[in-house]
Amino acid sequence: MSRAYTLQGASVHDIEDETGAVRRLLLFVPPGEAPAEGWPLLAMTDGNACFGTAVDALRAQAHYPKGTNVGWGVIAALGYPTDEAYDPLRRSWDLSPPPGTTYPPFTPNGPDVRTGGADDFRDFIESRVLPFIATQVPIDPTRRALFGHSFGGLFALHTLFTRPSLFQTIIAASPTIYWEDCGLLATEARADFDMAIRPSVHLSAGEHEGDRLAPFQETQDDAMERLEKLRKARTILYAQEMAARLARPEGANLHTSFELFAGETHMGVPTPALGRAIQIAFKLK
Repeated sequence: MSRAYTLQGASVHDIEDETGAVRRLLLFVPPGEAPAEGWPLLAMTDGNACFGTAVDALRAQAHYPKGTNVGWGVIAALGYPTDEAYDPLRRSWDLSPPPGTTYPPFTPNGPDVRTGGADDFRDFIESRVLPFIATQVPIDPTRRALFGHSFGGLFALHTLFTRPSLFQTIIAASPTIYWEDCGLLATEARADFDMAIRPSVHLSAGEHEGDRLAPFQETQDDAMERLEKLRKARTILYAQEMAARLARPEGANLHTSFELFAGETHMGVPTPALGRAIQIAFKLK
């Protein structure tokens, strides 16, 4: 006899924005009663692809707090009403900062790819998603973290620079800082941080996001094209430089860190990065 597998504590909610567009919220609520101040929260982009990994990482670690220093918390992963891991068209709009531009379709006869909707998505999270979560489970407003990978990392950093009080912790894995002529750096330069509220920022990248391909990629037929993209993206260097810049006492003076995931390519990073995000967002001491 077989039956469908479900994650205990998980639920699915479709939420409309003011235009009527629907995004899917995958929500995990821990067992037991919430602390008096509410649960800490880890919000995530690319929820369809990352939710299950994050929940399992939390369940495995929170069950053994003396060995992991990880406690329970709420995971809220935003995605789209699809069974696929990603919705490339919608995430291209939602996760990329303005002003954005228009690119050729992903598929023949498909719609043009538009970028630049990160402000709208950020406002949707602030005005609709966070209040909705608060109706489902008590949240500690002083312990909200935001995780994103790739475009999601770009979005997390954009949110840090444009709405720095929204999340106390930003976890940006393999962020595409180079995107659209490094426009994020201009947003960073304009950021205004309240020194009484200093978010912490954890940036990371994979070992094979520098100027060398992973060994298994070196013999593939698209090796030269991949190498050219790596060198253009400069993911490791841009993330390292941003972590150092944001930590400067004469600058933003934020709590920052950078981590390199050994042996990982761009698409291999999410799995170890999610485990680290759990440890950061739900740290006990």
